[in-house]
Amino acid sequence: MLTMIEGDWEVIPEAGDEVGRFGASRMTVESDGRSVIVRRIAPGAKLTDTLRAPLDGAPAVGKPGQRIIPEFFCLGLYRDLDADRSVSATVDETTLRIREELSLTSSQGARRAVIDYAITPEPGEKLRLTIDRSTRPDRPPARYVFARTGARRAWAMELGEDWTIDGDLPVHAMLVSLQGVANRTGPRLYFVYPETWDFKFTPSILEYLAAEKGFSFERITTPEHALQTFSQDARGYVVWDTAVRTSLIVAYTIAGVENAIVVTDAQLDAAESVGLGCVADLRGEFAGMSDVEIYRWAYDRYRSRCSRDYIVWLGGEHGKVMKPGVADWGMYKRAFFTDLSARKSDKDEYALARKLLSEQNPGSYVFGWHSYGKDTEDEHVTLTSSFGLRVEGLHTLPNMSFSSQVPATEGFRFRNNHSVDPSCDRRPARKVYVACLQTDCLGIGAWTEPGRGEIPYAWEVTMNWVWLAPAMLEFFYSQATKNDYFIGALSGPGYVYPSAVPRTLLPGLIDEAARLMKQLDLKVFDIMDFSKLLDGGTPDLDRDIVDAYYEGMPEAIGFVNGYYPAQTFTVRQGKPFVSFDYYLSPTRSEADAVADLCELAEVNAKRPYFLLMHVRNFSDIRRVVGILDALPDEFETIPLDEFLVMAGSHWNFQERYARTP
Repeated sequence: MLTMIEGDWEVIPEAGDEVGRFGASRMTVESDGRSVIVRRIAPGAKLTDTLRAPLDGAPAVGKPGQRIIPEFFCLGLYRDLDADRSVSATVDETTLRIREELSLTSSQGARRAVIDYAITPEPGEKLRLTIDRSTRPDRPPARYVFARTGARRAWAMELGEDWTIDGDLPVHAMLVSLQGVANRTGPRLYFVYPETWDFKFTPSILEYLAAEKGFSFERITTPEHALQTFSQDARGYVVWDTAVRTSLIVAYTIAGVENAIVVTDAQLDAAESVGLGCVADLRGEFAGMSDVEIYRWAYDRYRSRCSRDYIVWLGGEHGKVMKPGVADWGMYKRAFFTDLSARKSDKDEYALARKLLSEQNPGSYVFGWHSYGKDTEDEHVTLTSSFGLRVEGLHTLPNMSFSSQVPATEGFRFRNNHSVDPSCDRRPARKVYVACLQTDCLGIGAWTEPGRGEIPYAWEVTMNWVWLAPAMLEFFYSQATKNDYFIGALSGPGYVYPSAVPRTLLPGLIDEAARLMKQLDLKVFDIMDFSKLLDGGTPDLDRDIVDAYYEGMPEAIGFVNGYYPAQTFTVRQGKPFVSFDYYLSPTRSEADAVADLCELAEVNAKRPYFLLMHVRNFSDIRRVVGILDALPDEFETIPLDEFLVMAGSHWNFQERYARTP
């Protein structure tokens, strides 16, 4: 066991009790098999506390060499240097135990005390140190967690709220690009995004990485500190023009292929002070040019050096605001960056967008998101799907260059909370059965908001996270309560519109989605298709599309469809295909939502009535609980899998598919 704890260790601040400014932030353990030496070292090596003893339990008696005990630094308690102390140690298969018997001095004199130290190895190259003091008989032992030095050392920094060109965007853009180059050699730089960010989990994931994955995070507080720490990872800098917003998007393309960071002219001195030189200067390069002209310029010079498996639409907010959360990942994969329009009337941009997408490898990924100022989600995903590509949004997707390199725990298996045996025959009562599904996936939903676990609730899983961010997906699975039920999404192995996918490519995408579902223990699949809305249609599916899912996902117990309410319904061999009957808007009052649900129950008078409800991601579960509690007694909320099994065996829908307008 001693060989597992020997060596140098660094404290993981988030994983245990507070160390404090002068506490032991490092620890070394040495042994020759007969005795042991444990040194606890304060920051800057200003204080080293040493415990030395034979391993046979015999006490080593002598005068203390150090008056200050690191864990006592904030207390007026010190070792009595004039009194003898004894230190003894024993070791078994799991733990090294050290006992220190000594005299402590305080403001009222001296008294004898005992301090028990226990050092236990934990999975992931970690140690747990507990310290139990006789002077605190009614308190639990202090607990500290250490990671092996260098094994999982990383840095974390908080980013701010301002993402405007005239505000903090230049600083944030530089830092995200720095993350893209710093993480090429491993998961090293992690950002905590503000509470207003689409993905709300970055603080929780940081704590999880420290507590469960053995990372020791050093805090970075300033951009200058970040540059000094990671400047050697960059080959140089790219200057973007703050007068031409699109130049920043192009700068990320260049930075990815050149292994550089992006800066403005105001940041040149800072970049050069750490030894970086200019690899491209875009100031004045694009004056008077349209976006499509700028992207053609970038295409001609850099497209040949960019990935054909990944491309990034750095859209979302427009004008003075940009939120390039996914840019570190795009740089990490040397992707081409753009925000070209997918609107057919924008002929030149549309043509170049088609050209870029057509050059990607089959089944490749489109990260980021469309520009809110140019086109719509429907247009963007219809275009990408027409090439059989899969969207992984959003533009705000954070820390992927870090998360992609942190594996799930060895031996971890993704296990869902199935609540019903599909072969059982639960007979429904004369009730309205409600199943709630929070769409827009885990990251931008209500997972970290109050109320989770209080009612049965289903969640879309971004299935590609199983390889893109396996430890992050493990975080969600390991936190799930018995009321949290995961389903596959969205329409494919990534976000696609099946009606827009060439029929020759659709079976392959469904097969890949089925493979991911099996790996993630998912039995229900979620489909959304807005491609027909562009021509005045509905989110309903043609029969041949529904056939493809039944054929490609034989292990599924059912399918759900839509976003807003839709009317595609069928059942085959007890496996139902059910569309949403209600969309809970985040702006709808609770009273109106209750009235809406009662109206649906009035119109759908047959019992049982199975009512599938989509909860938009901006509603937390407490709000949903308030609505459900206000419904009449005939309503019952049940798990989605139970809902589908009962709906399949006691079918009460009218079969429908898409209709031609």
